[in-house]
Amino acid sequence: MKDFLSVWRRHKFLFEELVKRDFKKKYKRTLLGVGWSVMMPLLTLLVMKVVFEQFFGRNMEHYTTYLFCGNLLFCWFGEATNAGMRSLYGNASIFTKVNVPKYLFLFSGNVQTLINFILTLCVFFAFCAIDGVSFTWKFLLLAYPVATMLVFIMGVGLILSALYMFFRDLDYLWSVFLQLLMYGSAIFYTIDKMPAKAQFVFACNPVYRHIAYFREIVLSGTVPSLGTHIVLAGFAVAAYATGAWMYRRYNTRFLYYV
Repeated sequence: MKDFLSVWRRHKFLFEELVKRDFKKKYKRTLLGVGWSVMMPLLTLLVMKVVFEQFFGRNMEHYTTYLFCGNLLFCWFGEATNAGMRSLYGNASIFTKVNVPKYLFLFSGNVQTLINFILTLCVFFAFCAIDGVSFTWKFLLLAYPVATMLVFIMGVGLILSALYMFFRDLDYLWSVFLQLLMYGSAIFYTIDKMPAKAQFVFACNPVYRHIAYFREIVLSGTVPSLGTHIVLAGFAVAAYATGAWMYRRYNTRFLYYV
């Protein structure tokens, strides 16, 4: 803990500047600027609503909110992991000249995507009010899946950014995987009537489990089980521990692949 605080004190200014840079870079030369962080999920939601509502949402109350829950978290995961994957390689010109902790580049990008997510989350709550969803104290528990998803994203980002230094093909493979993951996260359909084996496969999908937590709080008004909380924490810890291990193991080799 002391080592972490020491590193933070030494590199706090650099970290803050990286966050500012990433935020400004994302919206440079755009008319709406930060408004795109809200517009993109809403436009995606609109397309999905038009395409899928007639097939899956005819008999479901608050179907658009159901869609929004899935789209909200999946867009965050996709944006953050894509940015995280390229964070190390994209900042090679800095860490090859200055001795700084390389994970700072990834974490600064995570902060930028977290800010975008929070802005969209505010729109989501406003939409829930318009859609007639009842707000209860249980909405405060949504902080838990947000926290575990953030740690999970950081872990996946550490893994992807390390692998990307050695395999540039990962950029294309990850795009395909995200497309597959979107269809496997039950964003626009339900899994209630699926066979038990299929439901078990969904239960092994960390993104789906976070989406399901959101839906249980927002739409059902019930608190997920203790087992669900443990599973989400387990996904987060496993991903982060794996990513941290990869960084420690290959940290000295990154310089040879830029």
